[in-house]
Amino acid sequence: MKMPRKAVSVFCVTFFGAVAFAQGNGYIKTHIDPGRAGVFVDGKYVGPAANFKVARKYSVAAGEHEVKIVDPRYEEFTTKVTVTPGKTSVIAEKLKALPPPKGPFGKIRTLSNDKFAAVYINDKFYGHADEFSNPSQFLLLPPGEYTIRVVPASGSPHEEKIKVEAEKIIIVNAK
Repeated sequence: MKMPRKAVSVFCVTFFGAVAFAQGNGYIKTHIDPGRAGVFVDGKYVGPAANFKVARKYSVAAGEHEVKIVDPRYEEFTTKVTVTPGKTSVIAEKLKALPPPKGPFGKIRTLSNDKFAAVYINDKFYGHADEFSNPSQFLLLPPGEYTIRVVPASGSPHEEKIKVEAEKIIIVNAK
């Protein structure tokens, strides 16, 4: 017997909602401005905020969780959220902009097979690899020596020491 399309959708939502409820999981969605800000749940990077706005939600165990929103151009935002089994908790926030830094700057491009791999400079989150991956997108940093780490969702992180020079481009290949 073939079920009508609407019945299949209702079944899938009901079935998967029941599975999440039985496993004690709930969900977190974000409505963050800027959408490029990184979302950390209990200290683990889960991706850019825009990923968890409309189509996706992050599955977590029921209970209290710490959610941190990080973008190097804005003040960090941290909150606690209590997740209920089978329910979705929504976090909405507009981050407060920091004053723009002054140059000169060097440019860093990051190449990774995981476009949402977290990019850390000296252990501070700066964004995800795809933000700095093509010839017109760069991470701007003042001249100096840095340790860059690119951490994919699965697989091994890539780490290297770099020397940034004014007006020069460094390509970090984490593939």
